[in-house]
Amino acid sequence: MKAHEIDYHIYGEEMQYVEIELDPQEIVVAESGSFMMMENGIQMQTIFGDGSREQQGIFDKLLSAGKRVLTGESLFMTAYINQEYGKKKAYFASPYPGKIVPIDLTKYGGKFICQKDSFLCAAKGVSIGIEFSKKLGRGLFGGEGFIMQKLEGDGMAFVHSGGTLARRELAAGEVLKVDTGCIVGFTKDVDYDIEFIGGIKNSIFGGEGLFFATLRGPGIVYVQSLPFSRLADRIIASAPRNGGNSREEGSLLGGLGRMIDGDNRF
Repeated sequence: MKAHEIDYHIYGEEMQYVEIELDPQEIVVAESGSFMMMENGIQMQTIFGDGSREQQGIFDKLLSAGKRVLTGESLFMTAYINQEYGKKKAYFASPYPGKIVPIDLTKYGGKFICQKDSFLCAAKGVSIGIEFSKKLGRGLFGGEGFIMQKLEGDGMAFVHSGGTLARRELAAGEVLKVDTGCIVGFTKDVDYDIEFIGGIKNSIFGGEGLFFATLRGPGIVYVQSLPFSRLADRIIASAPRNGGNSREEGSLLGGLGRMIDGDNRF
């Protein structure tokens, strides 16, 4: 199925959102929780899977939805349909500080592989499936497990990253070594594997884990500076425990600061 040809504009710097312009009867499919707002005349419809195929039996629909469960996503997605005669706009926001990456699948050979929680929205007709790792090491230690998401088709898709985004275009045979959690996605020709950091001191005291990802060109790689898991770990580590103070609030100045700014919790 040929994907719908949608127009878009991305707004913001660190907390971005994407504006999708829909012609009459055009549809954009979005992940649950990414919706921000929409103009009157757009109808929301909950669907199984990604709705990339018009004619599907109940078994095919269940299979499509079941694949999404393997990537940790909901069984359902939401389709936004322009039911009016003029152009209408729908808006979708990234769930945490970072960048929204527009992916034109026609420029990437019809396929893009990304981490399983990075998909935001796409034109109807884009297939959102799963990509199984063919290498044991990658599956066990890659941070993304055996399964990643794959976006296939000839339309526009949008993924989000945390922090600042880096785009690298690798030549044939060129290797980039990346923290496993920092990978956003890469084109289909990039070879992805896991490499042991090596060295007892590096492994025990390095603080960067035991493995990093090796990405071998040719192809394009997107890397994020702040994976959500890293952000969550820092927040949890700094959160008050057992009714006590947070890490930065253990001194007299910490308590004085709370009194000054009005945060007098007892």
